[in-house]
Amino acid sequence: MATVTATVPGPRQRARHWFAGFATRETWAAFAFLSPWLFGFVVFTAGPMVASLILSFTDYSIIQTTHNVGWDNYHHLVHDSKVRSAMKTTLIYTAMVVPAHVALSLGLAMVLARIGRLAGVFRTIFYLPVMTPAVAVGVLYLLLFNGDHGVINSGLGLVGIHGPFWETDPNWVKPSLVLMHLWKVGASVVILLAALMAVPQHLYEASAMDGASKWRRFWDVTVPMISPALFFIVIINTIAALQTFDEVYTAFFNASTPFGTDATLFYAIYLFQEAFTNFHMGYASALAWGLFLVIAVVTVIQVVGSRRFVYYEGDKR
Repeated sequence: MATVTATVPGPRQRARHWFAGFATRETWAAFAFLSPWLFGFVVFTAGPMVASLILSFTDYSIIQTTHNVGWDNYHHLVHDSKVRSAMKTTLIYTAMVVPAHVALSLGLAMVLARIGRLAGVFRTIFYLPVMTPAVAVGVLYLLLFNGDHGVINSGLGLVGIHGPFWETDPNWVKPSLVLMHLWKVGASVVILLAALMAVPQHLYEASAMDGASKWRRFWDVTVPMISPALFFIVIINTIAALQTFDEVYTAFFNASTPFGTDATLFYAIYLFQEAFTNFHMGYASALAWGLFLVIAVVTVIQVVGSRRFVYYEGDKR
């Protein structure tokens, strides 16, 4: 009996096969449907990224002649004390807000999973704040956390507690911003609720038969089964926290009430000031790529670390 030997296609065969696909109507139809996204990606994402990378090596300032300055912008970035202060503020805020966001959204999702028929109603209620514009959230922050006559301190005063000056005390600014962020956990609640509903019930039944307590069932069954959803939420919210801008800028750095301090100077706000207040577009481009590098490093660390903690069905572990 003859033996058939499978051969792996070489680079030329793969390239020929790939180009042959362009001869079919289905391929051109697919590209036609993708063309709006491709156009938007090239014009509004890839193009500006390449342009900012080029500008980061210049002293471009809109109103003056542009010159190539080499690595000067990046050298200035490394030695700029405001960059260090802004990055420190951003990292501390990220370390505070991401665990709080995950814990609250998971707690709310677990409550909704037990409600039953009313879960859809409450899911909608929790998601509605996500639709609130960021500028409105910044204005709401000023109304709620004003140290003299804000809603939060007024409520605390009714029970005999003298509330802090949330907006001006450096020790309380970040916790108040974290509380403001938790207003919009609805999207994560919906994702985690879907993950919780997908956990097979027989796993809980088997662990209960083995005598596992509720805590052990949560830690050994629920958390591993929803770990991909948890990992996704951690990644997305970490990236969002490192780019925090809208709400904080509206509350502290807008034209009518510019009372921001180093405690509220986030990296993205400093980048915005350099670009559109000081018109140092070249330096702002370098700042943008510095933030991109930080986000990339943090994301890679999270992805590598997730291999020990994230469980996917079908994994050989």
